[in-house]
Amino acid sequence: MVRMTTEPDALRTLARAHLPADLADRWTGLLRPAAHLRRAGAADPVVGRLGGLPRLPEGMDWPVWEGHGPLAFVAEVDCAALPGDRLDIPLPAAGRLAFFYYGDEDDDALVDTADPDTWAGARVLHLPPAPADASERPAPAGLTPYPEVPLTAHMGPSAPGFDLPALTAAFGEGAFPDAFERAIWGHQSGVAHQIGGHAQSVQGAVEIVVAHGALGGRDVSWEDPRLEREAGRWVLLAQFDSDEDADMMWGDGGALYWLIRPDDLAAGRFEKTIFAWQCC
Repeated sequence: MVRMTTEPDALRTLARAHLPADLADRWTGLLRPAAHLRRAGAADPVVGRLGGLPRLPEGMDWPVWEGHGPLAFVAEVDCAALPGDRLDIPLPAAGRLAFFYYGDEDDDALVDTADPDTWAGARVLHLPPAPADASERPAPAGLTPYPEVPLTAHMGPSAPGFDLPALTAAFGEGAFPDAFERAIWGHQSGVAHQIGGHAQSVQGAVEIVVAHGALGGRDVSWEDPRLEREAGRWVLLAQFDSDEDADMMWGDGGALYWLIRPDDLAAGRFEKTIFAWQCC
């Protein structure tokens, strides 16, 4: 059973403390449900894990970025254990989502959202449910697995980033006082692994970064008027933060993001995800 958080009241309290009542109500109307993933305690239901070794079906190859090497296994979530009916994205009802990323610091290769030729360096696999006696796949030579960290899920809202195009479109520029923005940032501080909801971007709206890649990447100007509309067509599938427990550090305290269009998610077209990473 997934735990519920008290964050809806906390976010509404912050909004009402810093904003006029009408503005506070409009802002809270943009909150979206998310499954916030945290390290599982002894009594917590486990819905997934960071690191460790994947349980790949027999006959399935370990994901590789050709010309560079095997991808690291970042995380896995059990779709059946997640509260898909309480999320606003069409998450699969069964199976496992496994996330892989090429993060070899000794290689100059970089997975760049603006360069489709590098997208093979990040992958999402929708795997069948793992039998209780399923064996873990040994890591390829030269790849050191991350320490395994069990994850539990806490359902709660997620707040839109203040640089999210949809927020600016709804409220205009400079609609929110600095004190409110600081209060929301403070509320969101800490390790942020998440399924669904609004992405917690580290540097600028990750939706814009993904839209830029989807429209052509380096051939597209950041001033292109199509970016904001395209950004609205993508939803967060998952984000995984830097996490000392799993010995994961994405740049300087950054995060990994996988976004997808809702129709592709509903159809199980996980090869259509676009990956982005940001760091401080």
